[in-house]
Amino acid sequence: MEEEVDKLELMFQKADSDLDYIQYRVEYEIKTNHPDSAGEKNPVTLLKELSAIKSRYQTLHARFKPIAVEQKETKTRICTTLNKTATMIQELQKQIDLELSPLTEEEKTAAQQLKSHMSDL
Repeated sequence: MEEEVDKLELMFQKADSDLDYIQYRVEYEIKTNHPDSAGEKNPVTLLKELSAIKSRYQTLHARFKPIAVEQKETKTRICTTLNKTATMIQELQKQIDLELSPLTEEEKTAAQQLKSHMSDL
């Protein structure tokens, strides 16, 4: 999950950089070529639209950042709670001297997945 968040953040950063480059190239082309073609869209209008698109990307990224932070904190709290719960269960089992049957394959898989998620934090 965290990897997906990082990928999205990198995509937003790349899109922002790409938009800067596109804007630079369009401005350069306008300055060097001065197109007088009829029926083409006004270059100034294109630049304004490009700036609006860039602004929308920045707004979306600003909204996305706190969500990513909260998601990571929530994942950490969930894993911590699950770890504490598992420890408490083991302690209770030791106190009552309970003999446990071996874990099923499904339980083993779930335990491994939980451990791998906890190590990703």
